[in-house]
Amino acid sequence: MYKGLSIIAMAPAYNEAAKIGLVVDRMPRDVVDTVLVIDDGSTDATAEVARAHGAEVISMGRVAGVGAALRAGIERGRRTGHHAAVFVAGNNKDDPREIPALLDPICDDGCDLVMGSRFLAGGGYGGDMPRYRRWATRLHPWLMSRCVGKRLTESTNGFRAFRLTLLDDPRIDLSQRWLDGYGLEVYLLFKAITLGYRHTEVPCTKIYPPRRVGYTKMRPIVGWWDILKPVCVLGMGLKT
Repeated sequence: MYKGLSIIAMAPAYNEAAKIGLVVDRMPRDVVDTVLVIDDGSTDATAEVARAHGAEVISMGRVAGVGAALRAGIERGRRTGHHAAVFVAGNNKDDPREIPALLDPICDDGCDLVMGSRFLAGGGYGGDMPRYRRWATRLHPWLMSRCVGKRLTESTNGFRAFRLTLLDDPRIDLSQRWLDGYGLEVYLLFKAITLGYRHTEVPCTKIYPPRRVGYTKMRPIVGWWDILKPVCVLGMGLKT
């Protein structure tokens, strides 16, 4: 446990056999009680490598989407009595050793959701972050800030921690199928802030390998719309 809270860290992964072992190995085991990898229909040895490095594994059995994978992880965490969940990228772009920085505002200050921000002082993203992503990851929080009425520096970064009791609120419905893709993480942030839960940001680092190595599996247009859609439909009151 970390400061009295039981912590589950979950990493959705699709064909990350070359990286998932590094993700699991870097988890601070004195902080994280359960390391969970959600295998989102991989055709390589992602699940086997994760287990060999000491993680628990959920296999989705098909490519269900990152949101569906995280939903399965959240359900596992709630069933097993964990108090807080941490999302970590399965492609090794986050530094799990920074997890305590996410958890401290929850444990010490009563926050409900804490976002890691590469744009705060002390954070960073290195020189290999593609230029279009630098633009997009600044535009999205600018738009979302205007919808939720709070200044944000991050809204698309998956590296975050939150109290699992957030999901006891019936006004936060992660079961909706339109959240199966990348939109679930944005939806959760949007709802937590607009419903009055305590939210803050802490500096974090994001690692972008050279493009030839492969820095994302997000499909252009479809993936981008997944991330933007919650801001549009929730901001206009089209969905709840």
